[in-house]
Amino acid sequence: MINLFKNKHQKMNKVETHEEDDGFSPEWLDDNLPEGQLLLDVYQTDDKIVVKSTMAGVSPENLFISLNHDMLTIKGRREYDRSLNESEPLMQECYWGSFSRTVILPEEVDSKKIDAVLENGVLTISLDRIYKSKEIKVKIKS
Repeated sequence: MINLFKNKHQKMNKVETHEEDDGFSPEWLDDNLPEGQLLLDVYQTDDKIVVKSTMAGVSPENLFISLNHDMLTIKGRREYDRSLNESEPLMQECYWGSFSRTVILPEEVDSKKIDAVLENGVLTISLDRIYKSKEIKVKIKS
């Protein structure tokens, strides 16, 4: 399993690979808590699979990203601004709290070549494809 965002003391855009569980388990990752679903865009190029998602209001220490074989999981938490008076909302459409999403990747990726960047409220995860598109020319024998 690969943990991309582990805690607030590590750089957020570099990947560290861990073969064993490192014990990182903040209480907000509890599977029993109600959570919203994260919306994703998944793209494919000749060399990479790219996953993008909007993360407005989410800090890197509140994100957990893991890769387990062909399953990419993104979990996080968007903090509600407690300085607002919750008793008088005029309109409330934004989701606040825990969210997650697991997506099965269309093909195998190189677990040592993953990059995740959170910039301007957009999370971009780039995963190197193992089987890159290559044209194979077949010589015909006569």
